[in-house]
Amino acid sequence: MSIHLQNIGKHFGATRALEPVNLDIHEGELVGLLGPSGSGKTTLLRIIAGLENADRSRETSKILFGERDVTNVHVRDRRIGFVFQHYALFRHMTVYDNVAFGLTVMPRKRRPSSGEIRSRVFRLLEMVKLEHLANRYPAQLSGGQQQRVSLARALAVEPDVLLLDEPFGALDAKVRQELRRWLRHLHDELNFTSVFVTHDQEEALELSDRVVVMSDGRIEQIDSPETLYRVPKNRFVFEFLGDVNHLEGRVRDGVLTCGDAHLNVDLPDGHEELLLRPHEVRLAEAPSAESHLPVTITAISPVGAEVRVELEADWLAKPWLATVRHADFERLALRRGLRLYAHPRQWHRFPEAESKAPEQRHVA
Repeated sequence: MSIHLQNIGKHFGATRALEPVNLDIHEGELVGLLGPSGSGKTTLLRIIAGLENADRSRETSKILFGERDVTNVHVRDRRIGFVFQHYALFRHMTVYDNVAFGLTVMPRKRRPSSGEIRSRVFRLLEMVKLEHLANRYPAQLSGGQQQRVSLARALAVEPDVLLLDEPFGALDAKVRQELRRWLRHLHDELNFTSVFVTHDQEEALELSDRVVVMSDGRIEQIDSPETLYRVPKNRFVFEFLGDVNHLEGRVRDGVLTCGDAHLNVDLPDGHEELLLRPHEVRLAEAPSAESHLPVTITAISPVGAEVRVELEADWLAKPWLATVRHADFERLALRRGLRLYAHPRQWHRFPEAESKAPEQRHVA
């Protein structure tokens, strides 16, 4: 089921929560709404669900599920499944009864038979790998198990659209990662259309077919995770999606100078600020003719596929982060207090004028 939003805005009194937005979500797509607190992502999700109404003053506002106009349809009649951050399970009901609840309260004409309900509930419990816990109560389950029950309950009514509001926010990091993989697998298996809200960049980039990046009630960019990360449309998107190093100074005769550091750049004279990702910083034991950026290692985190190295220097307003391969970590014998030189592989520049496109340069 596709979703089409046209000119959807929202005010709470005099406060603007959501500027008029247009958004098309394709059938079978998993779309993440990503942004900081107050960006409007949860408001947008609740409007799609029918839990909030868009501004009535906009005559052209429209919400379509496929060809069905649901703009003024009550939430109970929109045929949506909703998964909350804190599970919202009925604590006095068993796992089975929680999953069956939406089916048992359907109008009599639409309600499946008791046999059909039982068959559907156990089929869903098998999908979420909880059929052996059907007679337990929520208090007897872990957080991850409770969230899977919540998802099974949302899917039991066979919704046209599945909506998830920070579905993994209440879980610890390892369980979140496991459930992300599991949800992506389940989504691919069942091919339902779903929209989820998150402020976790890694979660959005790992789960989504496309990500909607939001800020201050606006949509900043809609793209695939790879395009968002590699070709951000503005500085906000670049800085929000991952760690960023800042190199600020004055350019004169093609050299950017900051304290006792300098970097050759092909830019006009004047003040400049360049941005670099941690993986775009190479560490070496000596400077080069093009780059003289002395740094000192202040912290090392060797956990993961790469080693994260924190760097400080007199010419840096904030510490830098660099990521290096474990082989380079061993070759350079990295340790706290070691003095090295940073060499940018690539840098990015975002001119203040909105008419100018973001610029990135590879360093030879």
